[in-house]
Amino acid sequence: MYKRVRLELSRHGVYPAAYKAGWKALNSVMFFKALRGVTIEKCDPEFLQLPAGYTAKFLSSDELQFYSSDPANELHASFVCSALSKGDTCLGILHGSELASYGWYSTTPTPIEPPSLSVKFNRDYVYMYKGFTSMNHRGKRLHALGMTLALQHSLQKGHRGLVSYIEGNNFDSLKSSYRMGYKLFGSIYVVQVGGRSFIRATSGCRKYGFEVEKTDHPAAKMSQAA
Repeated sequence: MYKRVRLELSRHGVYPAAYKAGWKALNSVMFFKALRGVTIEKCDPEFLQLPAGYTAKFLSSDELQFYSSDPANELHASFVCSALSKGDTCLGILHGSELASYGWYSTTPTPIEPPSLSVKFNRDYVYMYKGFTSMNHRGKRLHALGMTLALQHSLQKGHRGLVSYIEGNNFDSLKSSYRMGYKLFGSIYVVQVGGRSFIRATSGCRKYGFEVEKTDHPAAKMSQAA
C-alpha cells in the first residue's frame, strides 16, 4: 500500500493522490462516480498516421463476432449484439489479422456502469466509449490514433466532434486525452444510496446535452467501459 501511495505522489502530485484516497474511502460506504465530460472537434495530424504494419477500419458484424470469441479482446458476444442493435459502430486497429485496439462510437443514448444508468448527449456529436488496446500493442498511441481517425470520419459525416467521459480518479487517462486535444467541458456526479440515485451535472454539460439518467431499457443490461 505504501508503495502505491508513493507511486501516485510521484506521478500526479499530492492533490490527485489525496483525491484517489478520498474516492476509495467514499465508495467503501456508498456508490459514487464523478464523470469528467470531454470533447474534441479538431483532428491533430500527429494522430492520423498509423505505425507501419497497422491498419484501421470499422469492423463488420461478422468480424466483431469473430473477435468476441477471444476473451483477451474483452468483447463479450452479448455486448456486441446489444451495441450493434442500437446502431453503434466499432473502429478497430488491426495488426495483420490480430485485433490490436478498438473503440466504440454511438449517436444514441448509451448505457454506462452501473447498468441502471445511461448517458445522453447532443446529437451533433458522436459519443466515444469502451476503448481498448491489447497488452501486446500498448505504447504505440493506438487508442489516440483510433479516436482521431474516428473523429475525422465523424466530421466528414457532418458531426461537430466527439464527446466522452473519463472517471474523475483516472488521472492517467485525463492527461492522455488532454495531450491528444480533448477539452474538459463539465462534470456529472452520481451517488447511489439505499437503491436511490442522485445525479448532478455542472453547467458546462448543457451545451453538449450531456446528461446521465436512470433507465430501464433492455439495452442498459449490456456491459461497457469509457
